[in-house]
Amino acid sequence: MKAANQGIVIPHEHGGWAMVSVPFLFGVMAGTPKWDHILLFIAWLCLYLASYPTLQALKRRKQRDHLLKWSAIYGAIALAALVYPLYHMPALFYFAIPFVLLLIVNIWHVKQRAERALVNDLCAILIFSIGGAAAYLYGDGDWNLTMLFVVLFNFLYFMGTAFFVKTIFRERGNKKWEAAARIYHILLLFIPWACGYPWMTLPFIIPLIRTLLLSGKQIKPMKAGIIEIIGSVQFIVISWIVF
Repeated sequence: MKAANQGIVIPHEHGGWAMVSVPFLFGVMAGTPKWDHILLFIAWLCLYLASYPTLQALKRRKQRDHLLKWSAIYGAIALAALVYPLYHMPALFYFAIPFVLLLIVNIWHVKQRAERALVNDLCAILIFSIGGAAAYLYGDGDWNLTMLFVVLFNFLYFMGTAFFVKTIFRERGNKKWEAAARIYHILLLFIPWACGYPWMTLPFIIPLIRTLLLSGKQIKPMKAGIIEIIGSVQFIVISWIVF
């Protein structure tokens, strides 16, 4: 991600854009798509955009005013977009509780300069996955097992991505991380069966192949980003067909 001294502040990591959109789309498909899901997504996207400069402001003192200005702009847009969805379904307020708690953990990791810690990744992925649950509930869903599986399958997929990315960048050459990534992706194939969604094994096959073939390899960031975009697209397309 990158923040400039002047101009718009926007994250550019492919993984973040995928995580903010894919779980949400998953939740929409698991429920009933509505036109006002667009408003909910705008709010969700702007909350994501607001969180980036907010977290960056904690460690970039010279850019703090500029970063907080953009955080406020994105936050205002998010609140405006949330007015109608919250009026229509006040129960969406409940999602603020886990969102804030998990964000506090992210803030702690930023202040400790430990953003790359696996626990921090886990909390960030949970936040994005909960966005899928909110989209499902808004689409005439309920607080049921389907909502749980919306969160679970998204969380499992993107945790796999986190494991893989670590093996090709910060933990490249670490055989324990490579083994953990491969074992994780193999075990993923059994979880959909245990949950009663055997066809949900399909979107985890390509990530398994990717991890078995490329884990620990030296890969350029742009190529890694393309690989993750392709993986995210196949995940949401196959999930839409079989979920």
